Amino acid sequence: KRYVDFCNSWGASILGHAPTAATSAVSRAAKRGMSFGTPTEQELLLAQVIQKAFPSMQKMRFVSSGTEAVMSAIRVARAATQRETLVKFSGCYHGHADSLLVKAGSGVLTLSMPDSAGIPAALAQRTRVLPYNDMDAIKDLFRREGQSIAAVIVEPIAANMGLVPPRPGFLEELRTLTSQFGALLIFDEVISGFRVSFGGAQTLYKVTPDLTCLGKIVGGGLPLAVYGGRRDIMEWVAPLGPVYQAGTLSGNPVAVAAGLAVLNSLRSKSPYKALEALTEKFCVQLEKIAQNHGHAIRVNRLGSMWTLFFNNAPVVDLTSVQRSSASVYAAFFQALLERGVYLPPSPFETAFMTTSHTGGILKKALKEIDKVMKKLPSHG
Repeated sequence: KRYVDFCNSWGASILGHAPTAATSAVSRAAKRGMSFGTPTEQELLLAQVIQKAFPSMQKMRFVSSGTEAVMSAIRVARAATQRETLVKFSGCYHGHADSLLVKAGSGVLTLSMPDSAGIPAALAQRTRVLPYNDMDAIKDLFRREGQSIAAVIVEPIAANMGLVPPRPGFLEELRTLTSQFGALLIFDEVISGFRVSFGGAQTLYKVTPDLTCLGKIVGGGLPLAVYGGRRDIMEWVAPLGPVYQAGTLSGNPVAVAAGLAVLNSLRSKSPYKALEALTEKFCVQLEKIAQNHGHAIRVNRLGSMWTLFFNNAPVVDLTSVQRSSASVYAAFFQALLERGVYLPPSPFETAFMTTSHTGGILKKALKEIDKVMKKLPSHG
């Protein structure tokens, strides 16, 4: 079967599936050796490309997944600050490390599991969870516990409860408060990195974090992620410092080759404005179709990311996300899938455009959406 894919490996496939630049690079790298367990020249070249895009990442470490990147960044932050408390935001998903599955987004929301089994209560007690986009809540927490907070971790553009952009001033307030109280600011740009701009959300919003985590696009579709930040913080990592982190397949040469090929293609072609225009046009037409059939929806979009919420009010945080009709979305998803249009299967995920989405492909998708919307039950 053929599908119009709006999931695209949860955002990793910005050039579509199996782009020639990446598959050719993978083939060449695999013939030289699948794994060496030691750094390679290509790893250095990829790090240099990342550093030019993200100047805040003065030093970095490659790992194999976004979960590893975030887990490692938090360990470094706790060591560097000599503090233990971590602050995160409800509905933001940062991988499946123990302390980060407290009120997480992504599949945890889909399964109606606010926390995962198997997490010690003591770990959860060291995590504070606040509403995303709530500046008053973060100010109040820092007034009460600022001296014990090691780090604040945030998706600068929340994309694991559906797409929820930051309110004006929210990221800037996080930067101000963490600096004032000696805590670190960690941007989880596993999704937004190389997606909303070549330099990610921190370039788009001109807010510089202390540590950054990247994944998905950075590996060109293969398992690769990276964490990094200020030189003085990253020098806590062994062998220069006492924070241990290692992995046999970290910086795997085949994954590095794929990532380097994709990033070089993005750097040279710079498709971001075209992708944003394509996404805007598609979402406007999507909203018109829903209105024509009497459905009240909200479409949040930013760059080449978008989410359709069956909701008649603004969607700005987890509470407003959860007012959306999950049952109507499920019917919408299933009906479209049968017609060859693949959306994220959860109402709490983000859809993505790629450079392979042509006008003709999107016209076909909108035609099927129109047919499904016509028969979709009302959601109040």
